[in-house]
Amino acid sequence: MKASTFRRHLRESFKSLGRNGWMTFASVSAVTVTLILVGVFFVIMMNLNKVASTIEEDVEIRVHIDLAANKQDQQVLRKKIEQIPEVKSVTFSSKEQELNHLITSLGEDGKVFKLFEQDNPLNDVFIVKTKNPTDTMKVAKKIEKMEYAAKVKYGQGSVEKLFKFIKASRNVGLVLIIGLLFTAMFLISNTIKITIVARRREIEIMKLVGATNAFIRWPFFLEGLWIGLIGSILPIALVSSAYYYAYDYLEPKLANHFIKILDFNPFVYQVAGLLIIMGALIGIWGSLMSMRKFLKV
Repeated sequence: MKASTFRRHLRESFKSLGRNGWMTFASVSAVTVTLILVGVFFVIMMNLNKVASTIEEDVEIRVHIDLAANKQDQQVLRKKIEQIPEVKSVTFSSKEQELNHLITSLGEDGKVFKLFEQDNPLNDVFIVKTKNPTDTMKVAKKIEKMEYAAKVKYGQGSVEKLFKFIKASRNVGLVLIIGLLFTAMFLISNTIKITIVARRREIEIMKLVGATNAFIRWPFFLEGLWIGLIGSILPIALVSSAYYYAYDYLEPKLANHFIKILDFNPFVYQVAGLLIIMGALIGIWGSLMSMRKFLKV
C-alpha cells in the first residue's frame, strides 16, 4: 500500500469518527463499560489465582515414621518415597524439631509441652512436597501402604475441597471473561453496523467504480481500531487507580497471614497492556464483521 493511500485511509477514519459523533460515542461507551468489567474481573481472578497458588504450594504430606524404625529403616522409607514420580522433595524433621515447632506455634499454651523434652513421645517426620499439588492425595495413598509409615497426614477432606474450589473458580472466571468479550464484540459490531448502513450508498458507489474490498475496508478497520483504543483509556485509569489503593490497603494486612497479592508493579502495566490489546481487537473485529454484508454488491 502506498503511503499516500494509507494517509487517505487515516483521514477518512478520523472524519468518520467526527461525522458520526453519537455512534462513535455509543461504540466507545460499549468498549469502555466492557473493558472496565473485564479489567476488574481479571484483576480479581489473577489475585485469587495468586492466593490459590500460594495455598497450593503450602500443601504438604507429613509422613509420621514408625517409632520402631531405626536410621536404616528411615533411609529405606525415604528412598521409596523419593522414587514416586510425582514427588518433588522429601525433608526430614526429627521428633525434637517437631516438639519445638509445637511449643512455638502454641505460644504461651505450648510451654506445658516442655515437660516432654526429656521423654519425647512424637514421631520423626518426612515432609513430602509434590511437583503438582493436585497429586497430593494420590501420593499420600501410595505412602500409606509403605512399611514404617505409621501415619500419613495431608489435610484429608479439606485439601480435596480446596482443589475443587480453586478449579471451579478458575473455570468460572475464564468463562465470564470470554462471555464479556464476546458481548462487547456483539455490541460494537451492531453499533458500527448502524454507521455503515448510513453510508451503504457510498460503499455501493465505490464498489461500482472499481474500488477493491480492501480499499473500502481500511477506513472502517482503522475506525474500529481508534474506537477500541479510545475505549480502553478510562478502564486503564480506573482499574490502575483502584488497584493502587487496594494494594496499599491489603498488602500490610495480608502479610501477617502469609498471603501475597500481585505486586502493583509490574502487574498493573501488564493489565494496561492487556486492556489496550483487547480494546483494539474488539474494535477491529466489530468493524470487520459489520462490513462483510455490505461488501457483497
